[in-house]
Amino acid sequence: MTSTSAATTPKLIFWREKLGYAVGDTACCLFWVIVSSFLNIFYTDVFGLAPAALAGLLFITRLWDAAFDPIVGMFADRTSSRWGKFRPWILWGIIPFMVAEIALFYTPGLGPTGKLVYAYVTYSVVMLVYSGINVPYGALLGVITPNSYERTALASYRFVGAFAGNFIVQGTLLWMVSHFGHGNDRIGYTLAVTVLAFASGGLFLYLFASTKERVLPPVERNSIRTDLRDLMHNRPWVTLFMMGATTLVYITFRQTTAVYYFVYYVGDKAMASTFLLAGTVFSILGAISTPYLVPLFGSKKATFIGLTLIGAACNAATFLAGPRDLVLIFATHMLGSIPQAAIFPLMGSMYADTADYGEWKFGRRATGLIFAGSTFSQKTGGAIGAALVNVVLTVVGYKANVVQSATSIAGLRHLMSTLPAVLGLAVVGLSMLYRLSTEDERQIAAELRERKRLGAAPASA
Repeated sequence: MTSTSAATTPKLIFWREKLGYAVGDTACCLFWVIVSSFLNIFYTDVFGLAPAALAGLLFITRLWDAAFDPIVGMFADRTSSRWGKFRPWILWGIIPFMVAEIALFYTPGLGPTGKLVYAYVTYSVVMLVYSGINVPYGALLGVITPNSYERTALASYRFVGAFAGNFIVQGTLLWMVSHFGHGNDRIGYTLAVTVLAFASGGLFLYLFASTKERVLPPVERNSIRTDLRDLMHNRPWVTLFMMGATTLVYITFRQTTAVYYFVYYVGDKAMASTFLLAGTVFSILGAISTPYLVPLFGSKKATFIGLTLIGAACNAATFLAGPRDLVLIFATHMLGSIPQAAIFPLMGSMYADTADYGEWKFGRRATGLIFAGSTFSQKTGGAIGAALVNVVLTVVGYKANVVQSATSIAGLRHLMSTLPAVLGLAVVGLSMLYRLSTEDERQIAAELRERKRLGAAPASA
């Protein structure tokens, strides 16, 4: 017989903690947005890698990094300190993360093989260190409060922080590259990323200092094998994993392609920042709206399906735009950013619900592993998406820093529109398999509270 999660939490999570949790994702995105939106074009047009080599690099390193996430989650679940289970990981990772991020955007004076080896090493290291911070950060959502509504609200604050990070990077990175580099993008990228790395470190430190862990795990110490077995038998989590991975594939298509699209199709590199910023502004609206959309649609699942369909329609409409149809390009992007942004805090809340489901069903709680699985899902989708973008660039004959062929331009247009739309429909099909309803969430929460009071056994083992 095992004890269950403590419900010792205040009725309200106060502003300081909300802000602290929110800026944690600002710190994450000051790095991640550079990787998702600018690393590809940095590698091909500045660093000097061919898309074919880059496809292999991104797929292998990101997949390895994704596989590392559950390991971090399991170790974090077994961490015991005066600061809790997850917050120490954030503190310990700050300096290694800053150093690795700066090294990633340094261009050494090496030949093609040397550069490729350097890229493999630095990208692998920075992603592993990032996992050591990001996985425990995600798991914090499951232990700050046990209340499902508060989790949804807190996840919304988190993603407002995330899009604030987006806004900062998208609005300043290319300017800083030009300003610091004076025409030398190699120097410009290194110095610009150094500034953002130090900003990330400061925000991570504030996250550590301002948050608390209140939800306690079961008393017994489970084996790693038991945790993994429980995870694989947690059907809502497995379904959510597939939904999240496929969502990240199509979002990565657009994130990675956007700068190429404006440089080579629209013909205005500077406008790429405006485009990304406009999407971020509307993404913030989407993140804020998540707690209010769930009651409107009736359930988290229905909300997810509705938002995904709207986003897919907006993506598909982008294909109709010519290089001078800026109103259509911007309008479809901004309108599509609202539902696509609202999906992420919703999924964060849904992952917390699957952690409750796992404890209810198996009598054991592995919050870190559950949320590591969520980042594993996102990174797997991102790895596949980034690799496929470079496969498409190779197939359509993309050449860096030259006028593109009609075939290459068509590939960029499809990566920004029809391909994300088709994958959005695939996500809707997967979401039909998610079986955790609003009534189930309430029943599980009530039974967990009662078990804590009575020391009862789980529903099944």
